[in-house]
Amino acid sequence: MSFLKLAFLAGFAATASATAYVNQTSKSLHHFQPCNGKQYTYQELAGYGYVPSNARDEFGDTIGGMGSALALDRSQWKKLANGSYTGVVWALPDRGWNTQGTLNFQPRVHKFNLLFTPNETATVVNPSPNNLHLWYSETIRFFGPDGTPCTGLDADATGHITFAGFPDLPGATYTGDGFGGAGPGGKRIVIDSEGIILNDDGTFWISDEYGPFIYRFSAAGIMLGAIRPVDAIIPMRNGTESFSADSPAVYDVGVSDDVSPADNPTGRDNNHGFEGLSASGDGKTLWVLLQAANNQEGGLSKQTQRYSRLLKYDITKPDAPRYAREFVVPLPLYNDPTAKASKNPKAAAQSDIFNVQGDQFFILSRDSSAGNGQAVTTSVYRQIDVFDISVATDVKAAGGYDCATCNIASSAGVLNSSIVPVTYCSFLDFNVNSQLNRFGLHNGGVTDKGLLNEKWESIGIVPVDGGVGDDDEWFVFSFSDNDFITQDGYMNGGAYPYSDASGFNLDNQALVFKISLPAHSRPFPRDP
Repeated sequence: MSFLKLAFLAGFAATASATAYVNQTSKSLHHFQPCNGKQYTYQELAGYGYVPSNARDEFGDTIGGMGSALALDRSQWKKLANGSYTGVVWALPDRGWNTQGTLNFQPRVHKFNLLFTPNETATVVNPSPNNLHLWYSETIRFFGPDGTPCTGLDADATGHITFAGFPDLPGATYTGDGFGGAGPGGKRIVIDSEGIILNDDGTFWISDEYGPFIYRFSAAGIMLGAIRPVDAIIPMRNGTESFSADSPAVYDVGVSDDVSPADNPTGRDNNHGFEGLSASGDGKTLWVLLQAANNQEGGLSKQTQRYSRLLKYDITKPDAPRYAREFVVPLPLYNDPTAKASKNPKAAAQSDIFNVQGDQFFILSRDSSAGNGQAVTTSVYRQIDVFDISVATDVKAAGGYDCATCNIASSAGVLNSSIVPVTYCSFLDFNVNSQLNRFGLHNGGVTDKGLLNEKWESIGIVPVDGGVGDDDEWFVFSFSDNDFITQDGYMNGGAYPYSDASGFNLDNQALVFKISLPAHSRPFPRDP
């Protein structure tokens, strides 16, 4: 058995917090929520597991951050005779350890084998040990069309990298090895990976925050194509395209990587690019959603960043994707108890989407700066909600909203009166302690191993029946993004050791919820 598997097995030893943070004691919620006439039911939290904060991949790098997105391989999802399930999940980290500055980390995706054994007898008084186990299998790193590695470094303030058949791509010029050490320097395509779609042929669609762009990669990690969004989303500074997110390299923090203005006046906000990515069940359509509003449309403030853009692409021909439709998603509002009244309410930025069927989608929206590793431990909004596009305005068809100076909303976040946004419906709350306590977990209270991490950024679903989901019962998986925070970290093929200044070791936590979808939703084709 490899040292990696031994590390994971040791990390998955059963743990349960003795402290209960409860406001109700029922085992099962059975929370019913309609959305435009369709019924969704949150039955219960069904599972918990984690990957240790210091786990490393086959290249010697810390695995952390694997919760930026996930893709469950439906062909590998099996229900065993004993009621357990086995499967394969692809977990996407973002741009590497960056809490103290960005690094020349090569973006990648990790493959894990999983074993999940539901425990329906778990209670607050008798909590379940971890019942979701993940074993690391392999890693695919991402390369440009010419085979040059991509990078997690912030993009240059101006300038591009060009390839025949591709739009101009954001690039970063770096010195040395890109980690502060000696080396030849170079220039690489920048990617802050945030969304993933696993295709039947082994290729991947990856959405990123830096461009924001959508990329298509081969099974070996070579870039095959790139989708540049409409001009209204492209960040502009001083009248020029400027893909920098004002995130200097760790060796340049406070030295030479200033960009002016720090916040681009128009286009996606810094680090608020294409956080949500989903595909239709037949694999012919891509949907992508900005984390929050464009800057010219209120994105410069949490109070005004509510109206985000959802874009549809026809990928019937993967080599020639077509921009097809566009809608406006009104992000949910919440009151931040740490902020004064004049700074509330705030819009909860979104972290992932999933096309349930046709016109309805899951969306993971949440607050920030609350949870394990943060000064504030209690999150007040962390949910998988539902939205419906059936009566919303298609702003592409309406016209006049896609140019570099176009606005769907004012800079104060007031939506144009001619636009009908999608219908937004509340659904599944991560923060219910009567459910979390059943697995030794909690929202709020003391900082310990059972406290939920701040960032939950992924949605994946598989059928409870192990087949095609004819009974409309599904498991929803969500992984957290721990920002690679550990005291035993490594980058650059293991040659760059680091210890996060926070002093924390944040495991990559994983939750499994049991839900019922509306009758005959069938989010995937009939064949399992």
